[in-house]
Amino acid sequence: MVHEVDEELREIKREIIESRGLIIKTNNLTNALSADIKSIAKRQQSYEGRLAWNSATAYLVFVVVAFAALKLAWDARVEQIKAETDQRAVDNERLRKELRDVQKRDEDRARAEARAAQFYDLARQGKRADLIDQWEAMKKEPLSKAEMAVFADAVERANNELSAQLYQQGMDKLRAQRWQEAASAFEESIRRKEDSAIGPSVRLGLAEAYRHLNRQKDAIPILTALADNPVDKEVHDDALDLLAWCQMDTQAWNDAKNTWRTLIRRFPESRFTAEAKMQLAQLQVNH
Repeated sequence: MVHEVDEELREIKREIIESRGLIIKTNNLTNALSADIKSIAKRQQSYEGRLAWNSATAYLVFVVVAFAALKLAWDARVEQIKAETDQRAVDNERLRKELRDVQKRDEDRARAEARAAQFYDLARQGKRADLIDQWEAMKKEPLSKAEMAVFADAVERANNELSAQLYQQGMDKLRAQRWQEAASAFEESIRRKEDSAIGPSVRLGLAEAYRHLNRQKDAIPILTALADNPVDKEVHDDALDLLAWCQMDTQAWNDAKNTWRTLIRRFPESRFTAEAKMQLAQLQVNH
């Protein structure tokens, strides 16, 4: 009986020892599990912290990229608007310039029409000198080709008429032996219309006036040109006769002899031929 009790006590003691060992193991496992849980929680917290930082960084990068894209888009739009504004400014300036040009052309045309009307009145009233004097200024006006041609013809006629009028005045002064007034009239006639049909006669009258004014050196080139010009045949003998007299006045005896000979040879029927023969004979005797 005692043996069975001891056996039971040993059995109970063994079970108590085993239970204690099991409790210790369980406690150790619990502590290890708690440590693992704490470690996992710490790692989780660290992970969540990094995740939060990464999210914040990603958001910041997104904001920066979005801002940069917005800035680029804004700058592009600003440049576009600026280019459009500059182009509109250029267009506005061009339009304003075109408008000023049109206004100026209209003003110039209106002024030209007024000047043309005044110029036409001068032609209609026969004011030749005023017409000719104002012609150079009229040519600068914006006239049409037809208006320019009409006015040019009017000035041409005025020049011819005035040149002829001055020639007639010069001839009247020659007959009155008012040599300086005659020379001035002939000079003005040539100035008005240098290539007129009566030009050779005007130059012949001028040379005669110069001779009487003792300006033979001025008369000789004029007469030489008239005598040598095959076109002005009507004044050839007159020019040769007056040229010879001028040469004699200046004591150019040999030139005078040659001129008298030329007159006699080329114009044997001229009214100056007889005088030319007599003067040539005297020169040959005396010089």
